[in-house]
Amino acid sequence: MWPFGDRDEEPPAPGVQDRVESGIPRLDYILKGGFLKGGTYIVLGPPGGGKTIMGNQFCFNHVAATDGRCVYLTLLVESVAKMLRHLAPLEFFHPEVIPERISYVSGYQALRSDGLDGLLALIRDTLRERRATLFVIDGVESLRQLAPGEQRVKEFVHELQAFTAMLGCTTLLMSFKDPSYAFTENAVVDGIIELSDGLVGPRAVRELTVHKFRGSDYLRGKHEVEINDRGIVVHPRTEIQFDRPPGRATEMRIRMPFGVVGLDAMLSGGLPSGSTTALLGAPGSGKTLLGLSYLVEGARQGQRGIYFGFYEPPPRLIEKAGQVGIELEKFVNAGMIDIRWQPPLEHMLDSLAEQLLETIKADEDSRRRLFIDGIEGFRAASVYPDRMPRFLSAFGNQLRTYDVTAVVSEELPLFRPEIDMPNPELANVVETVIMLRYVELRSQLYRLVSIMKMRESAYDTSIREFRITERGLAVAESFASAEAILTGHGRSVASASAEVNRGEVS
Repeated sequence: MWPFGDRDEEPPAPGVQDRVESGIPRLDYILKGGFLKGGTYIVLGPPGGGKTIMGNQFCFNHVAATDGRCVYLTLLVESVAKMLRHLAPLEFFHPEVIPERISYVSGYQALRSDGLDGLLALIRDTLRERRATLFVIDGVESLRQLAPGEQRVKEFVHELQAFTAMLGCTTLLMSFKDPSYAFTENAVVDGIIELSDGLVGPRAVRELTVHKFRGSDYLRGKHEVEINDRGIVVHPRTEIQFDRPPGRATEMRIRMPFGVVGLDAMLSGGLPSGSTTALLGAPGSGKTLLGLSYLVEGARQGQRGIYFGFYEPPPRLIEKAGQVGIELEKFVNAGMIDIRWQPPLEHMLDSLAEQLLETIKADEDSRRRLFIDGIEGFRAASVYPDRMPRFLSAFGNQLRTYDVTAVVSEELPLFRPEIDMPNPELANVVETVIMLRYVELRSQLYRLVSIMKMRESAYDTSIREFRITERGLAVAESFASAEAILTGHGRSVASASAEVNRGEVS
């Protein structure tokens, strides 16, 4: 039931409340196990929001996983044949189960000619005849258009609910959401799920919200939704999935070096395992190469690594590493390093997190390494920027749970005298901050590296020169010719001594 299997709390005990799983990715997780057997639920959404796909996906998944039967009743003008043609390309659609396991019935004529009583009679006869365990009504808004009043709609839903509960048949009512409707039936149903499809700036965003769910806890708030070849896929918010990190400790911590002698010495042997490190630097300062060196050094020690990036495709990345003597290609071919490149398209934040965490979960090796090349890729995928602090905290906690030692790069302005974290939320969730900077000295640019913070470990606070050569990466002794380097103004030792003699430097 749980996406990653590491929650502290247990799922509901079997037999306490029978559940009917939808099989829709992550929806059952949001509902803490699925719909309650015999319950009646309304699914609201705009045209094109995915209601019809969700109802059909539930039916096909239900008959595939159980010996149950489904009745799908439509009150829409659109013909059943046309609807099935639209569903045919989706993976869950298997026409061989129609009509033996899934029966499609049109109730529009019965509703139009005989009213709600005639429709209710049709439903009763059909559900008994088909021995249905799942019932979907698509187009509930037609009830309201043809009923004598809202009270009669409420009575209809109440009578339907009593009948299907007696049969043990779970019911979904798919309805168009319109602010002008009173939705009196919402008071009598067991749950309300809303599918939304709107614009946030130029982006089109689909989301799912559970407004009500009797008899069970559920994950509240908005959750990302996408419609693809699989049908409806729901991505619960990462910060609510992992809001309670386990208190248990992992294996004894070890050091995870970068494979750059001078830097590893500054880090007292390397990064503590299970920690997260922010690698800050201006464009071209060497963040990506340093992160790749970190993965390659781990592979040399038998530790698997994952590169997760947004900007450079794998061939370019391998070529770039080879030019400076980093043996990335060798370990990629050996299966020790997995390159996961995300093309620069519109991504969804929680979908990216799920993809990465599922990749890590699938590899049961301990002491794994991760390099996220550009945390801004996650930030760009977030529709709501104020989510980032909570998201990063929950995401980082989950990586620690899996004993993953992560390095995350963050871009700094090319030239800026002040030094600060461009995103304070990242500084709060990482244990170590390493900074790469340029300094101008005698009309030349030099790269410098310094450790700004490192929790639970001693570290070298000096500033050192960082070099990128054809033979690899190197960190020199302390950069003695630079002064006041953290303000971005490098000066030679000789000029600084002259200023001291003149009394200009205290």
